[in-house]
Amino acid sequence: MSNGSRHAMHIIEEVTYGVTPSNPTMAAIRHKSTSLSLKKDMIQSEEIRSDRMISDARHGNYKVGGDIAVELSYGTFDAILEGLLCGEWALQTPSSGTDRLKAGTTRLSYSILRFFGDLAAGSPYHLFKGCEFSKGSLTIKPNAMVEMSLTIMGQDMTISGSAPSGSTLSAPSTTSPFDSFTGTISEAGSAIAVVTELALEIDNGHAERFIVGDQQGLRPSIGRSNVKGTVTAYFENTTLLSKFINETESSLSFNLVDLSGNRYTFNLPRIKYTGGEPDVKDEGPITLAMPFQALFDSSSATDLYIDRNDA
Repeated sequence: MSNGSRHAMHIIEEVTYGVTPSNPTMAAIRHKSTSLSLKKDMIQSEEIRSDRMISDARHGNYKVGGDIAVELSYGTFDAILEGLLCGEWALQTPSSGTDRLKAGTTRLSYSILRFFGDLAAGSPYHLFKGCEFSKGSLTIKPNAMVEMSLTIMGQDMTISGSAPSGSTLSAPSTTSPFDSFTGTISEAGSAIAVVTELALEIDNGHAERFIVGDQQGLRPSIGRSNVKGTVTAYFENTTLLSKFINETESSLSFNLVDLSGNRYTFNLPRIKYTGGEPDVKDEGPITLAMPFQALFDSSSATDLYIDRNDA
């Protein structure tokens, strides 16, 4: 019987879409859970029979898909963040000691290996190829680790009794997960200390493309960078609500700092609030939920960028 406590995941960027590099050195994916698997459509015969039975069914198009839930930690997911934002880290930019990753147009694909460590017999290695990060979400809540969920769309999956030929499976990183109370949040350049939750969503608009004569289909199409989220704060005044009412553009940034002082700063230089909801649920404090949409900012040439700073 296989147990989640013996499960491991590793990843390598592909040079050619759907092809695992030769002799790959695969980085460990620290994770909480995953549903990454091979999925198939079913095609059922519509033939009518006098006995009311179904005469045949076939496996149709198949695809790789699922989610990975993680606790965000410094340096662990830098390659994955590149795939999610469709960009690459610019080292020592915009200044010495700071690396910057912008949401952009560079498509990256990955091979991901799942390993079931206590699978007594059979094929404990499941290799998924042509994986792209179609969606991602980041959640910051009080008294909790910062959580990230990643949605994958892939091409193919194989199982084996061994890891890919010549592969090296790296040990997991040891950096501490980010928590929700060490960093800061700024709105329009001013720190705000009454936020009860911050959620950020990134949707790359991937869509499957199937063709006649191939169960796998083509590489998925990709849409626009759609970055949105929600800031939820205690309802102290009407400053944020007025920005929604008056359709006033703003900006948002938040930084995450680990126990060693390593830092990520997420920057949304141009946002527009799409709602303002000071709902009353009971006699306790009222919170204001402010959903927002990130927009292209001409100064930074993106809608979202992350700055990375070592301790």
